[in-house]
Amino acid sequence: MTLSQAEFAFVSNLVRKEASIVLAPGKEYLVEARLIPVARAVGAPNVNEFIGDLQKRPNPAHQRKIIDALTTNETSFFRDREPFAALTDVVLPELIKSRATVRKLRFWSAASSSGQEAYSLAITLQETLPAGWTYEILGTDISTAMVDRAQKAEYSQVEVNRGLAATQLVQYFERAGAHWRIIPALRKNVSFKHMSLTAPFPPMQPFDVIFLRNVLIYFDVATKRQVLQNAAKILRPDGLLFLGAAETTIGIDDNYERVAAGRTSAYRSRTAAPAGAARRG
Repeated sequence: MTLSQAEFAFVSNLVRKEASIVLAPGKEYLVEARLIPVARAVGAPNVNEFIGDLQKRPNPAHQRKIIDALTTNETSFFRDREPFAALTDVVLPELIKSRATVRKLRFWSAASSSGQEAYSLAITLQETLPAGWTYEILGTDISTAMVDRAQKAEYSQVEVNRGLAATQLVQYFERAGAHWRIIPALRKNVSFKHMSLTAPFPPMQPFDVIFLRNVLIYFDVATKRQVLQNAAKILRPDGLLFLGAAETTIGIDDNYERVAAGRTSAYRSRTAAPAGAARRG
């Protein structure tokens, strides 16, 4: 069975309201495919009856399952290598100089999915920071299911084969049955919590680097602008914001400027002093 126009409109309105994600017409097949396991899990015979029942009797828990299912969670360790290379080669050496008195860094993985990005940042910091330095990494995601997975820190053989070097697997993971688990020494520096980027941000201490990658592409321009403005409030004056390769602040929020960072680019406040990156324009 395929979704009716009314059923698709109900789901797309729900996702737009709760997650600011735009589901344009033509995505009916995608929505149905993502919701088949959800319908089965709650005991509905099919997606149509699952949605029909929600239309008649709203159920916040079931609506959350829809949001979780339709939130794109594609990720891997060290996804798009260049931002991590930029951290190692350019950004961290400069931050080490500018933070020499505090010897502590704070990072935010703002759409952390199942945690691979946050743990990739932890491995990068572990391998780059001098002895005596500490770091904190916060991972947030709108999907409660993904936050639970990230906190568990266990990954399949297929997942660890995507992006990790064999030496990193041996050094930073331990066997957990058929899976691999991040070792406690690395896990202690990383925390996760549920958070919607499109709602008012909760109180957070400033970050030296924010990874806000591959999530703005799902928002309309007004939502992108609001997210970027909120991120700027918790980014240190000389901190850097990394976006996805297909994302930019240009034409959306002029309070940022794009800067070169190794072979990729990042963004910082136009009023800030340079910190590990050269002005690009």
